[in-house]
Amino acid sequence: MIYFLIYLALEVFVSVNISSAIGAFATFLEIIFSAIVGFILLANFRNTFADSMIALQKRSISFEEFQRLNTFSLLGAILLIIPGFFTDIVGILLQFTFFATIFARKVLHVEDSIDIEDLYEHKNRKDNDEIIDVEIIDHKPNR
Repeated sequence: MIYFLIYLALEVFVSVNISSAIGAFATFLEIIFSAIVGFILLANFRNTFADSMIALQKRSISFEEFQRLNTFSLLGAILLIIPGFFTDIVGILLQFTFFATIFARKVLHVEDSIDIEDLYEHKNRKDNDEIIDVEIIDHKPNR
């Protein structure tokens, strides 16, 4: 509840200051323009998701980066659709991976976890000290 009130206060303060500086008609055009950009980003989200999936399959990004890229891109598009200058600023910043990572670390307190490649290496690692080489010979009695 407290976070919603903080967001609401920031939205009102930022929107009133920018609206008074640029005027009513420019504010109206900005709201329409940002909503159109948000809908375009949502419409192209499946392409962005497919590109991220290919990068994940090639292991050029980790699973956490895959989640961040898609989650924050989607959240940013939705924020652009919602009227208000503060939400538009945050929505635009979330479209960039650098700012999305900062947002995840500072606001959501998300820590970097283990990389998917590290999991594969750990799973496939074979220590020679723990391996016992055994040969099983099956003897069938002659009848």
